[in-house]
Amino acid sequence: MDRIAEAVLKEALGLPEQERAEIAGALLESLEPPLDPEIDWAWRDEVARRVAQFEAGEVKTIPWEQVRDRIWDQLSETRRP
Repeated sequence: MDRIAEAVLKEALGLPEQERAEIAGALLESLEPPLDPEIDWAWRDEVARRVAQFEAGEVKTIPWEQVRDRIWDQLSETRRP
């Protein structure tokens, strides 16, 4: 990291937490490639479809705790020798 970047970082670290979070978010966004409008619309359509299914009672939800436990169980199985 060069001196200018180090100075910017030092200054940023002195800011309140909320401002640091906003800066961090903006920096991360700047690293992402631009959105493909077709992909963006496809995701919007998928989200809308899933929300409609949920609101119509067509899907069953699973509590986060149950999902988390299932993930931990699967991770534990893959790490066993």
